[in-house]
This record gives sequence, structure tokens and C-alpha cells, in this order.
Amino acid sequence: MYKVHVRPIVWKDLKPLPQALKARLINQMTKLEKEPRPSGCKKLAGMESAWRVRIGDYRILYTIHDTERTVTVYRVRHRKDVYRAR
Repeated sequence: MYKVHVRPIVWKDLKPLPQALKARLINQMTKLEKEPRPSGCKKLAGMESAWRVRIGDYRILYTIHDTERTVTVYRVRHRKDVYRAR
């Protein structure tokens, strides 16, 4: 089991979304506890431990730290916005 940490910005990203979509995204983040590299996840190029999971048009970006057995979710946004720097 991994411990999932969700950064505060993620909750701000989720706030305006429809309830059904929000539930799907939160469900997927919870599943990262058991399987941090689920089927369909992709490693992000240029970042050592960054991964992404696709949920429809939305992306969950997170890092995996195997030695500490933690997953840190740092971004959840629409695919057109998720990779842009703020």
C-alpha cells in the first residue's frame, strides 16, 4: 500500500467540476494507494518520477516515491491545460 498525498491546488482544480466527474477523479486518486502504476498510466518525459493517468479529457499528474511508498498528486486538469505552466 502506498500513502496518497493530494496537494491543496488539486482541490482547487476539482472544485468547479461537475459532481460526477469529480467523483471519478477522486476514485482514481484513491486507487493509486493500491496500484500507483495502473493500466494506461504513462511516465512523463523529462521528469524523473512523474506519471499521469487519463480520465476522459482530464489528467491526474502525480509523482511516485517507491522508497517511501508515497504518491503525491500535484495536478488535475483538462488535457488542454494540464501541461501548461502557471
